[in-house]
Amino acid sequence: MLRAHHISLLQQFSIPLIIGVIAGLIFANIDAHTYEELVDYHPFGDDAKIFGKSVTLHFFINEIFMVFFFGIAAKEITESVLPGGALNPIPKAINPLMGTIGGIVGPAGMFFFLTWVFYGGGSDFSTVANGWGIPTATDIALAWLVARVVFGASHPAVNFLLLLAVADDAIGLGIIAVFYPDPAHPVAPSWLLLVLAGMAVAYAMRRFGVQSWPVYILIAGGLSWVGLVKSSIEPALALVVIVPFLPGPQHTGGLFEEDSYQFEHSHPYDGEAAPEKPLPAGASDANPQAAHHTHAPLETFEHQLKLPVDFGLFFFAFANAGVAFSSISAVTFIVLASLIGGKLVGITLLSWLGTKMGFPLPEGMATKHLMVTSIVAGLGLTVALFVAGKAYDDPIFQDPAKMGAVLSAVAAIIAFVLGRVLKVKDGQD
Repeated sequence: MLRAHHISLLQQFSIPLIIGVIAGLIFANIDAHTYEELVDYHPFGDDAKIFGKSVTLHFFINEIFMVFFFGIAAKEITESVLPGGALNPIPKAINPLMGTIGGIVGPAGMFFFLTWVFYGGGSDFSTVANGWGIPTATDIALAWLVARVVFGASHPAVNFLLLLAVADDAIGLGIIAVFYPDPAHPVAPSWLLLVLAGMAVAYAMRRFGVQSWPVYILIAGGLSWVGLVKSSIEPALALVVIVPFLPGPQHTGGLFEEDSYQFEHSHPYDGEAAPEKPLPAGASDANPQAAHHTHAPLETFEHQLKLPVDFGLFFFAFANAGVAFSSISAVTFIVLASLIGGKLVGITLLSWLGTKMGFPLPEGMATKHLMVTSIVAGLGLTVALFVAGKAYDDPIFQDPAKMGAVLSAVAAIIAFVLGRVLKVKDGQD
């Protein structure tokens, strides 16, 4: 049996996601046909459909399970605007928010430029160019973990990256909804009234003091999901507009507060004991998160779903990262270069510009920290894989794009090496 701290470590280091990526790659390269049959398996028969969509394992993973993944992302964004959150007050967030703009414009601009270099004048140019949204993604959990290893747990660059990644995810959700509708079904905006109805129901339940988060998710979230499916907009985003209505705390200790405690008390610091840190107010060694979990529906929603979602990412990665190495093409290079190079140029340039406009970097951060942070932000894995599946229908382009998203994991190695060279870690001269 796995002990609690073993499960925590698996979550902290995104082990299920990483194993899923590796398993998918191995399976797809050993027997691509069997892999595709498994992912596209119809558990209820070939004719089973939900609102016109074939009911396959891929459908359950990408359009139902991922609802909860993006719902938790929405929870983090919601808490970030509360007092004590990463986006509150706004003035301290200006420089990272400018970096976020750079982290969108830089990769997208580089993607268009490289697409023109490789496919300009050809018939495939417009098709490949549709993937511009892929490199705008940042895998918030992996980026946060890598940043803590590269800089040290308490370095200001970690919070800078976290704020940037949260804002990036917020914009990314909008990009998915607006620019990547279901190509097999024309957009039907009138069905978005069901999404509005879901929001209205969630608001009414909040006003009447409903404290059970499953009620919000099943009723309001269900209306939102049906509305998005029928309108041909990505249904995985159904909870993004519902979660903010869940009653929550009046202030927050910051994103990943609970994870920070677990990380600092379980992760080795270069072979030495972790530094002592006071427990949160109201907590104890037996119950270190007592103060964090106040039983507000917003917090309980994440607390009760975080474990199944973190482990469920194994299935998402397995079903989406299984591409043959033979599929590597210019599209792979375009995605990878845009993720790492585009983030480096865009974030560094816009944040530097922010300092010139009077919005400085956090105290303790210099240009070298900003550059390494920008590279870490190039970890696009989870969301980049998701967008790649929406940007392209043809495996000729989709598989190489997914390979580029998978290979963006190399950003962690580049950041670690460059961080060592530039001596960006806490305690280094």
